[in-house]
Amino acid sequence: MKILVFGHSGQVATELRALNSEAIKITALTRADADLTAPTACAAAINAHAPDAVINAAAYTAVDKAESDAETAQVINADAPAIMARTCAARDIPFVSISTDYVFSGAGGTPWAPADPTDPQSVYGRTKRDGEVAIVKAGGRYAVLRTSWVVSSHGNNFVKTMLRLGAEREALTIVADQIGGPTGAAEIARACITIAKTLVSEPEKSGVYHFSGAPDTSWADFARAIFVAAEIACDVTDIPSSGYPTPAKRPLNSRMDCSATEAAFGISRPDWRVSLTHILTQLDFPKD
Repeated sequence: MKILVFGHSGQVATELRALNSEAIKITALTRADADLTAPTACAAAINAHAPDAVINAAAYTAVDKAESDAETAQVINADAPAIMARTCAARDIPFVSISTDYVFSGAGGTPWAPADPTDPQSVYGRTKRDGEVAIVKAGGRYAVLRTSWVVSSHGNNFVKTMLRLGAEREALTIVADQIGGPTGAAEIARACITIAKTLVSEPEKSGVYHFSGAPDTSWADFARAIFVAAEIACDVTDIPSSGYPTPAKRPLNSRMDCSATEAAFGISRPDWRVSLTHILTQLDFPKD
């Protein structure tokens, strides 16, 4: 099976490249190969490579910067996936695109189900929501996979930030009123492959799905778990989101109901504590 991946050096794209094998041939496109700020290049790449499936692991993910760069975020997060989806629909091949918990308001304490009304509170969330709508409208074989709190041993993410800060400081204040499921990029990559393969033979499973790590936790408690696992002595003090203001509003409730994903594809929520152990091993933590 030949899978074309938009994205190359991001967290999920890096993990997808690692899954390249004789059975699953992964071709990951760099920005030079297909610049998402020029969406027609995405259609040209799909037509040129003629893959069996396409995975969009590229996005404008600078959440705060998007507040002042909405036009670029819209092109990358909405216009480009729209063209990818339409091109895949025309070729009748599966298209899997990664989305985010930011499409929801973040209100309440109940896990968000895929069919719940979206109400993004940031430019990033709004542009990702617009991308989702366009993908569904394209009418092909598709899966929008909403995920959250992505972590890995590469790129920029919360685990790596905590390891760096924990080594530099004796104590940190971390937001404790945002609740969600940390999700390993490696697990997301494997889920995308499984979904793409399934859609080849079962197009009726097209739809919007959720995938996040379990159990749900706060950023503060996640930080504590990182320090314990990495054997770093750093105290964590809980603070509210109001104590750490950012240009883009973060959702307080990022809990996600992933039951439909398990029912359709046999993919259960991964234990983020297991993912964390793998990440720390790759980063050589705890240090000798």
